[in-house]
Amino acid sequence: MAEDVRRGYVVTGAGSGIGAAITRSLLGAGYSVVATGRTEQRLAALAEEADAGERLTVTVADAGSWEANERVVELCADRYGRIDGVVANAGYTVPGDVRTSDVSLWPDMVATNVLGPAYLARAAATHLEASGGRIVIIGSVAGHKNSPGNLYGATKWAATGLAENLRMLFAPVGVGVSLVSPGVVDTGFYPAGVPEVRIGPGEIAAAVQYVLECPSDVDLSTVVVRPRRQLL
Repeated sequence: MAEDVRRGYVVTGAGSGIGAAITRSLLGAGYSVVATGRTEQRLAALAEEADAGERLTVTVADAGSWEANERVVELCADRYGRIDGVVANAGYTVPGDVRTSDVSLWPDMVATNVLGPAYLARAAATHLEASGGRIVIIGSVAGHKNSPGNLYGATKWAATGLAENLRMLFAPVGVGVSLVSPGVVDTGFYPAGVPEVRIGPGEIAAAVQYVLECPSDVDLSTVVVRPRRQLL
């Protein structure tokens, strides 16, 4: 367990998969977490499983909404007295490509995947400057490798650029910014079934926690975590 167990964190998209694994990992280290998601039932199940008492606060929130991000950040600051890190994990894809997918689904995906991390960074900036904290953006290998007509991939390229832009903005005030980009992870992300070559969400959670617990003078900027046999 890390020395300062008073640390408080915000994790978006925590109802399942990577976000839930990150939340459990931080709680296991003795930290406090405000975990958000869109589905109340999933968050309630996370809270019951974690059994962390007052160290876990779950709240339904749309990561693509500025007002929701403001509310969640202030909830963490009020409840735990500080914010040492925010993890912009919420993100999703829509079926099809630019020629075949339902265009009415695009705006919400772009808002969640691109505006969501920016909103969270903006909302938490003052608190993170006070704590010398960190921003972690969960990207994707799709934000480093192109594929035909993949609008989700384009949003993750935007997240990759946003992470570096934020790093340059916040470095002078002592706030760390890191991009953690998973490859194939065994989650519900793949509607047709998870590929055989994959890793578990706990592997991504371990990478995120490593980043968050780096020494205060270290900024681990970009981490790509793939299954060893993944080619992309």
